Amino acid sequence: MTLSSRALTILHEWVQSESLRKHCYAVADSMKHFAQLRGEDADLWEAVGLLHDMDYERHPNLERSSTEGHPFVGVAWLRDQGWSEEICRAILSHAETLYAVDELSGFVIAVARVRPSKSIHEVEVTAVKKKMKDKAFARAVNRDDIVRGAEELGMPLDNVIAEVIKALKSDAERLGLQGIPLLS
Repeated sequence: MTLSSRALTILHEWVQSESLRKHCYAVADSMKHFAQLRGEDADLWEAVGLLHDMDYERHPNLERSSTEGHPFVGVAWLRDQGWSEEICRAILSHAETLYAVDELSGFVIAVARVRPSKSIHEVEVTAVKKKMKDKAFARAVNRDDIVRGAEELGMPLDNVIAEVIKALKSDAERLGLQGIPLLS
């Protein structure tokens, strides 16, 4: 059994919210895609993406504690279940790639949802960048995190956005972003 299939089972046990599940799928898709680009372990990176918010629904940590709530509860549980320290550390630190794609994956999905067709296949880098300038759009998304994430990856922001769009297109159906047919 792959790490990502085990992670998917855990995600479904811990998370009931369909929108949070879809967020985790999207981040996992982006993580897997970036792992493939960099010649890294795609299964491991996908598992990190699936599990990164597993405890958010039950323990949201709105007070931003540095030791309790999300992501510490989930990581403690994963350690108890024998998951590798590499995965646990990646989740705790929201390591480089995870940090770069977490907010951006959600933002790209938001951009797709306001397209007339609601399709990821119609989202382009220019549309994402234009929406990033609109502070009223997807207000909860931290634009600085997106920009900093690209810098940490050592990639131009446009390239990171393009790769996240490509990753999400590969899973459009599960993400509910395949779009609706428009009458002409």
